Amino acid sequence: MATQNIAPHRAVVEHLVRQAVYQRLGKPLPGTAAGPNPLVVNVSARHCHVTQETVELLFGKGHTLTPHKWLYQDGQFAAKETVTLIGPRSRVISNLRILGPCRTLNQVELAYTDAIALGFDIPLRPSGNIEGTAGAMLMGPAGFFEMPNGIIRALRHVHMHPDDAAFYGVQHGQDMKLRVGGPCGVAFEKMLVRVDKSFKLEVHIDTDEGNACNLQANSRCELLK
Repeated sequence: MATQNIAPHRAVVEHLVRQAVYQRLGKPLPGTAAGPNPLVVNVSARHCHVTQETVELLFGKGHTLTPHKWLYQDGQFAAKETVTLIGPRSRVISNLRILGPCRTLNQVELAYTDAIALGFDIPLRPSGNIEGTAGAMLMGPAGFFEMPNGIIRALRHVHMHPDDAAFYGVQHGQDMKLRVGGPCGVAFEKMLVRVDKSFKLEVHIDTDEGNACNLQANSRCELLK
């Protein structure tokens, strides 16, 4: 896992380049607050989280997830392993990416557009809150796993270190607002705050939300209490 620290994440590099350009021009970086850490906004495409037991059902006894791409949060990765999600009336999504490491529950995160295509009626939930949600079938190269529940649209959220939370004046579980500039600029309400010492400052929105504001690497983004 040490390989994740070989180079800064692309989002950080892009932020530092923009910051250097504006400093050269003698101007403040637009749409950002001078907090302790750069604000990174990423679009979280549809994916799933699974337990080790489920990995072995889908990929074979003793199989473990293989990192394909390290994510912005330390220790988190997109795995090489993908599954097929089978929804109502046998509609499917192929190559659904598993994110690692393994968790203690099975959960699939979709955008509403994905859910409509599959025939699902899914609730908007914080990650991990899957009680009373719909289930589905996952298919891997070695077998099937029938999820009794766990299909959600993940509530947009921001990961924060305690230093960031202190800067913005918020606490774990509170809501913030994300303002995205540009020609399709929008303000996203009810951005759930998640605070932990292991977190980097990062907002997660889904593909529907990212497409709605045409989020780009140079989009001006601002967190508001």
